[in-house]
Amino acid sequence: MKPEKLSDLKKELSGLSVHELTDICLRLAKYKKENKELLAYLLFDADDPMKYAEEVKNFLLEDFKTMQKHYYYSTKSMRKIIRLINRYAKYTGSKEVETELALWFCINFLKYADLRTSHKPLQGLLTRQFEKIIKLLPKLHEDLQFDYQKEFESLVINASEQTRWINKSQYL
Repeated sequence: MKPEKLSDLKKELSGLSVHELTDICLRLAKYKKENKELLAYLLFDADDPMKYAEEVKNFLLEDFKTMQKHYYYSTKSMRKIIRLINRYAKYTGSKEVETELALWFCINFLKYADLRTSHKPLQGLLTRQFEKIIKLLPKLHEDLQFDYQKEFESLVINASEQTRWINKSQYL
């Protein structure tokens, strides 16, 4: 079965009453956790996406603090954190929030991960986040771009000093 076009759905929804729309929204939220989370974001947090980003950071900081030191388990934990960051950033639809969360992840990676390991998957998580930030920066407003660029440069310098596998000339 092929899903309807978004424009067709919009036309159909515009003809429904408030009660029918409420029933449809609640039914959507009931069947999938992501739908419920998105609906909660749109209803309660959409007016201030940066405050939402701070709530996400506080929520995920506990995962960083309880992460095991063994490289295999820390890689699994980091992947989970990245997956959650991507999901929550998707709800906002804001490149600023996405950049903020990616930078926050990198800072906490350097703080909590075992940087002496030569485990390539763990190293790849940080390098992919660096590449993601590089792609996000040009999409931001000029003022924000300048601020985040400075923060990113200091982050890369800090990472190259703490690890032997980060080459700062590759990212700056």
